[in-house]
Amino acid sequence: MDDIPKIGITGMPKVGKTRSLLKIIEFLETAGYKLEGMITEPIMKKNERIGFYVEDWLTHEREVFAHIDFDTKDKVGNYGVDESALENIGVPAIEKAITDDNIHIIIIDEIGKMEMLSERFCEVVTEALDSDKPIIVTLHKKSRTPLLQDVRRRDDIRILEVTPVNRNLLPYKIEKIMKEKLPPIF
Repeated sequence: MDDIPKIGITGMPKVGKTRSLLKIIEFLETAGYKLEGMITEPIMKKNERIGFYVEDWLTHEREVFAHIDFDTKDKVGNYGVDESALENIGVPAIEKAITDDNIHIIIIDEIGKMEMLSERFCEVVTEALDSDKPIIVTLHKKSRTPLLQDVRRRDDIRILEVTPVNRNLLPYKIEKIMKEKLPPIF
């Protein structure tokens, strides 16, 4: 189990966690690996972040997951959160990544405060981390939710921090770690 690469990418908001993950995905897909899971993409308006999409990596199906204009009971910062978007798109994408033998690597972007509002999401993240598949996740840096605390305490996941100084080199470092431990694709 120790040889299965499990990588967590953490860092401050807007430092480039998702951008780093996308670069790593590009490297690994170019090498022939098939990845599946979910990505969160910012919704921008006039250079301001006004919300987030949750997207299935393989199908590119996506829904608005959080938005400053959402009037919901669940709020994180200025964002109203629609956890049903996460449960309609993100959770099934992660489940498919766990169970589909054609998928080599699970990706989850991100495990953060908004995502923690969904019990189903928390359960499927734990399943993914407990699976025998390689995984790359992005983690909210400061949040102290139970799931994030559990992830940080695991001894089978290596957590690396993206900073403004290392954000251009970190994807190469993570790609190297993954490729050293992954079986070659023929």
